[in-house]
Amino acid sequence: MNKLSLIIKREFLAKVKNKSFIVMTILSPLLMVGMMALIVFLNVKNAEEIRTISYIDESHQLESIFKDSELTKYINLEKLGFEKAKEITLESYYGFVHIPKTDNLENLSKGIAFYSEDAPNLNVIQDLERKIEHKIRDLKIEKLHFDIEKIKEAETDVAIATETFAGEKSSKMGSVLKMIAGGAFGYLIFMFIIIYGTSVMRSVIEEKTSRIIEVIISSVKPFELMLGKILGNAFAGILQFIIWIISASLLTIAISAFFGVDLMGSSPSMQASQEMVGQMQQSATSDIQAMILEIKNLPLMTLFLSFIVYFFGGYLIYSSIYAAIGAAVDSETDTQQFMMPVMLPLIIAIYVGFGVIENPHGSIAVAFSIFPLTSPIVMLMRIPFGVPWWELLLSMALLLVTFIGIVWFAAKIYRVGILMYGKKPTYKDLYKWLKY
Repeated sequence: MNKLSLIIKREFLAKVKNKSFIVMTILSPLLMVGMMALIVFLNVKNAEEIRTISYIDESHQLESIFKDSELTKYINLEKLGFEKAKEITLESYYGFVHIPKTDNLENLSKGIAFYSEDAPNLNVIQDLERKIEHKIRDLKIEKLHFDIEKIKEAETDVAIATETFAGEKSSKMGSVLKMIAGGAFGYLIFMFIIIYGTSVMRSVIEEKTSRIIEVIISSVKPFELMLGKILGNAFAGILQFIIWIISASLLTIAISAFFGVDLMGSSPSMQASQEMVGQMQQSATSDIQAMILEIKNLPLMTLFLSFIVYFFGGYLIYSSIYAAIGAAVDSETDTQQFMMPVMLPLIIAIYVGFGVIENPHGSIAVAFSIFPLTSPIVMLMRIPFGVPWWELLLSMALLLVTFIGIVWFAAKIYRVGILMYGKKPTYKDLYKWLKY
């Protein structure tokens, strides 16, 4: 045990003292928050651009939709004619809308065209389409001699309240929060396994190629050396992630306060209209209260404790496999033939996990949340939606058994592979090493 602690300490210190580790620990939060701030800034600036759109309505039925807003101005160029209007728009305006002359509303809806020098903004086109659709619908209703105002009064917004038979309330916002919470934890494990699992593999390859490994195993068992490498890299990675989270949070708060920009909020370009903004402002208080209530309803303690179990279980399983691969090869290029079988369960887990929101208790979601190689990601994405205790305990038990089995197999490959040089190993060779 004393030797194991010394190996863990050695690996930890070697990792944290590495220049690339220090540089990435400092730069990653700066780059992440800076990129987020840049995206928000560019979206804000893009949304502040005032667009002038010219139009000709030869049908004289849709003129009422062209009303100026804060960010969009409309100019009627009907007196200039079609060709002249296009020419002037090309020189001075953002785009040109042409509505053909026709009394048939069906033909009218199909003949409208928008001309611009470059591909138009999607929000601009969608806004015009929405206005035209509503206006043509009203015109059709008028032709049927119905009272439009009475029809609008009859329209009703329905919000169905959802509740379990046990009395627990839920909502659309709650489903989104559950998806975000589970997705964040699951993706964090995925990234940690990829980054620090490969770090363990590179460390083993480096010591093997430099022949330092031959000196080290003269005084420690291969299993202790492998486990020490895995745990030492894990602790270094946890330290780096904690620093990233704290520094990124502080930077986000500082930038938001200094520039007056909400980096976590939605940008104006993502808002369809000023009317929508007003509605959002009116319901802001109730939305915040609903969000707080939904956060309280999340199984945060279960999620946090499960994250710790699946975090270490998933990392130890995959890092053991990475360590065995590193011991089996002589260079990093030789690892490619073994990487796909290792990456495949992780990739499948991510795809299945993000589909959990559609059916968190379906047979596929349940199966992959219990299968040990995918459970660290899929189960964490299911937990916010409520998971029976027996499924959670079964998943953890299988994860523990699988961890013990894989570490045992990986150690057998590791103790043989670290002394093998000059031959590119095959799957057949790995199978033989398991029998030694």
